[in-house]
Parts: sequence; C-alpha cells; structure tokens
Amino acid sequence: MTLLPEQLWRGRIFTGTWRTSSGGTAPVVEPATGAEIGRSGVAGAADVAASAAAAAEAQRDWAAVPFQRRAAVLRRAGDLWREHAGELGGWLARESGAVPGKVGFELHVAQQECYEAAALPSHPLGELLPSEQPRLSMTRRVPAGVVGVIAPFNAPLVLSIRSVAPALALGNAVLLKPDPRTAVSGGVALARVFEEAGLPAGVLHVLPGGARTGEAVVTDPHVRVVSFTGSTRVGRRVGELAGRHLTRAHLELGGNSALIVLEDADLERAASVGAFGSFFHQGQICMTSGRHLVHESVAREYAELLGARADALRVGDPATAEVDLGPIIDAGQRDEIHEIVTSSAAAGASVVAGGSYEGLFYRPTVLGDVRPDVPAFQREIFGPVAPVTPFSSLDEAVELAAASEYGLSLGILTGDSARGLALAERIPTGIAHVNDQTVNDEAHAPFGGVRASGTGARSGGAAANVEAFTETRWITVRTDIAPSPYRGQRRTRGGTV
Repeated sequence: MTLLPEQLWRGRIFTGTWRTSSGGTAPVVEPATGAEIGRSGVAGAADVAASAAAAAEAQRDWAAVPFQRRAAVLRRAGDLWREHAGELGGWLARESGAVPGKVGFELHVAQQECYEAAALPSHPLGELLPSEQPRLSMTRRVPAGVVGVIAPFNAPLVLSIRSVAPALALGNAVLLKPDPRTAVSGGVALARVFEEAGLPAGVLHVLPGGARTGEAVVTDPHVRVVSFTGSTRVGRRVGELAGRHLTRAHLELGGNSALIVLEDADLERAASVGAFGSFFHQGQICMTSGRHLVHESVAREYAELLGARADALRVGDPATAEVDLGPIIDAGQRDEIHEIVTSSAAAGASVVAGGSYEGLFYRPTVLGDVRPDVPAFQREIFGPVAPVTPFSSLDEAVELAAASEYGLSLGILTGDSARGLALAERIPTGIAHVNDQTVNDEAHAPFGGVRASGTGARSGGAAANVEAFTETRWITVRTDIAPSPYRGQRRTRGGTV
C-alpha cells in the first residue's frame, strides 16, 4: 500500500478528511534539483478557525476514550513508521535534503516517540494530598484541550512527532502547522500515519502554511497550549502572542552550542566526532556544534585534522548518490551561511577547508583562529561550518562557552571524564554531553534549552510530556455535605434558626 499517494493530498489540508484549503496551494520543492515534486494545500485563517473549533469538539470524545484504546493507536502509529520506512524516507531525502543516516535517525525517533507516548495514557496522572479537613484530597492531570504544534523544516518528522504523539496520547486534539518547505514529511506523513492507525477524525488537523497560518494557530481561542520549534526571533513573537491570549507556550529555539576540546583529548577521535557535530544534516540542526573551543596547545592541529575530514566528505543529492551532506534547504539560507563565512574571513579568521558552494550544495567548512568578536562565533550559522577558537585555561573555556545568548547543548571532549563533568556544571545549558558532540536525541530523554534557546525541557520523558500537555486540577471528596462555617446558623426545611 502506498501511504502518501499524491492524488490524496495534492492541494489539500487534513481536517479529519482531505479537503481543499482556503489559502490556495504551494509547491513542494526538491532543494537538490529545484524540481517541483508535489503541491500542498495552504491553510488560511478561516481554515485554522474551523479546524480549531472542530478539534475542540472532537477532543472531548477523544479524552473519554478508554486509555487502552488511545495507547493502541499510538503503538500502531509507531509500527507504521517502520512498515513504510522506504516511502517515508524517500520523501525526507527529496524534500528536506536528508542523507540516509539522517533519514534513518528521523524514522527511528518517530517510532520511539510513538511507543513512548503509548505508555502515557496508563501513567499515574495525579496524587493524593493530605488535608486539614475530613475529606479525600487529590490532584488530577487532565488534557489541556487543543494543542497547537508549529514545526520547522530541518528535522520535519522528529520535530513534529515529539509534540504530536504525547499530546494525542494524553487526550488532547492537535493542530499541526508544518513548515511549508517540508509540508509532506513534516505534515502529510503524520496525517496519514495517524489516519491509518485509527485516530478518530477531527482529533488531528494538519495545516501547512507560513507566518500568517502560524499566527492564527497561536491566537485562536480554542488553542490552550502551543508547542513551537524554530528560530529565537520567531519564538519571541510566538511567546508574545501567546502571552497576550493567556495561552501556554513551550518554545524550543535556536542554539550556538559549544564543543570544548581539552588538551588531553584524543585529537583524531575528537576531530571525527567534531565533524559530525558540525556537519550532520549540513549543520541545519539546533544542537549543531557551532563553536569548537580548543585548548591553545592543540588548537592548530585540531583545526587541521577537522579540515582534512571536511575535505574528504562527499556533498551531493542524497536521492541519487551516496553522499555525506545534502543540499541547504533554500538559497536564502545558503546566502546567510556564506555571508557569515566571508565576513568572518574578512575579520581575520582563516579558511582551513571549504568556504565555497555550488548551487545549494555548500562545502563543509572549517574556520581557524576565530576570535569572540567574529560573526562565526557570535551568530547561529545553521550551516556546515565549524569555527575553531583557542582558549588557554578552563576559566577562559567557561567564559567563552557562556559568551552567547543561547543555552541549548554542550559537548566536552577529554581524557578525564570526571574533569569534563565538573566543567559542564559551570556552563548553563539544557543539555550536556561529556566525550560526545552536541547533537543527540532520544525519545525518552528530556530535551530543551535555557536562555534564548527556549523555555526548558518540555519534551522527552513522561514527566516533561505530562507537564507540557495537561492541566492540574485539585479535587476533594467528602462522605457528607460539609457543615456550615457560620456559627449559630443551622438550616432547617422551614428556614434558618
């Protein structure tokens, strides 16, 4: 069975059924070739309003479904990612430029997110409380209601499913707005998987579109929680809009993560893991190793080893060739990457490797001697660029690592893991890895950043997901009606005496 037949979704949005949208259509473009490989619907404001109202209606029935049935839908969805891996992986490669390793990573995480979410309906969702009164006092976690999920292009499947799956499992309805550049792998694919898994119609809506569509999702009165993944600039806007409407917002935003290489690290292995941290998916990952902070005694050697690895990597179309890096998502993103590289070189950084492109294929790039005032150090590049900055002491390494508005991930490479852990404790980030690079993700592990990287861990693990997608109610029960608190007042059938 073909899971994603184009005749089903072409020019349409998903509202429980596939229907024509009020916002027109948009091309689905293959960045490696520039070819149009499909056409998605674009949700207008009227579509969002209608979907939000329908979702609120459907959510009440879905929340009342026995927890075993909700769990079964999530388990079946997990199975479907595996059963249709070939077809789904093809769309990820062509639409987002993902190489096979990235495709496999996304599909694996999508499965695991659904399996982990399947355990949530039977998770304890409350607790007993002591009370000063003769009553049973308890808290109960109840579904938030309608959840808006706004997902980006760079990991379109993972960054959608990690909010959609737990929100559904906990009894919510979901409005999903995928990035229009990855409307199929980040939107249509989820609609079809959950449709085939038996999710009732109206509980999940997939509404591709741009900024106006996203704003309509955030501001709709039926939407009680928004889960946004994207740039810090847009995240600030989402948080502002959500705050005006008293809507809870969970924000997973940008990063400029540091990879610290101490002088006692194995440099060959450090350069290998550092290359992955900066070049995986063309550097278009929020957790990318954006700054390589290397002890001055080994910084030059490390940069040369990293440059040699960059030069050996193959760049091309992942749908037609065996390559290590695919294309940048579009020309605008490519030009921004190149502007950072060229302005950094003009400011004194040395181009050890790369620094050039052909079409949307940007060569993996290593910049040496990057000072803290250079653009490649200060800005989130979101491209395959590894800036190397030397440091002389652990105190300076801490200062450099923290010299960023972001606080997402951290990697420390050292021959002494205890020393690495002590160093990690001094640097504010949401995630830290000793003897690994910065790009890691597991469905059951908390994920999130601090400072300008977001509002903390609101995905990954039962505790984070329950906190993100439910509300807490206080409930008490007495065996008889409570006595009147007013002294001298005793109500009888005839009146008060």
